[in-house]
Amino acid sequence: MSGLDENEWPVDADGYPHRQAARVILFDENGRLLLAKGHDRDQPERQWWFTIGGGIMEGENPAEAACRELFEETGIVLEPDALVGPVIYREATFDFLSITAKQDEWFFIAHTQRVTLNNDGWTDLERDVIDEQRWWDLDELAQRALNGEVYPLNLANLAQSWVNGWDGQLHRIRESSACQGSAEE
Repeated sequence: MSGLDENEWPVDADGYPHRQAARVILFDENGRLLLAKGHDRDQPERQWWFTIGGGIMEGENPAEAACRELFEETGIVLEPDALVGPVIYREATFDFLSITAKQDEWFFIAHTQRVTLNNDGWTDLERDVIDEQRWWDLDELAQRALNGEVYPLNLANLAQSWVNGWDGQLHRIRESSACQGSAEE
């Protein structure tokens, strides 16, 4: 598999690299949302914004994985009991590194004080394909989503409804960046 670790991305019955992942929808004290901007090294002209997170390791539950990934990718320390949710379960199919992959993701909400971010825990692949991390004002993010890729696709609207609390509803989303489609149940 071009660029994806086979231990982290086992091949499923349909022949796709496929993993479980956990992500954090992280708000600062001013209601700004932290996102990363990445690109595909095989398609460097294509860039998108996405939430912090990554693969669930053996023995972890989704909340533990979300906190570990948050620390590795930003240096921010949160305990699993600081997370709210899961608020989204997303089944994503996407093209990356010249392959089509699948990822099933659990999203959690958290709040933190804005701090200086660090990338000390980034993998070589993350250093290669992540361009920046930024705190987004939600109105600016909604505008950005109109003219660029932000994942999950309805993130700006959902974040607007969650900045002051979660309504208890788990959103189930299927998205495919390969064919630019999505559905919410």
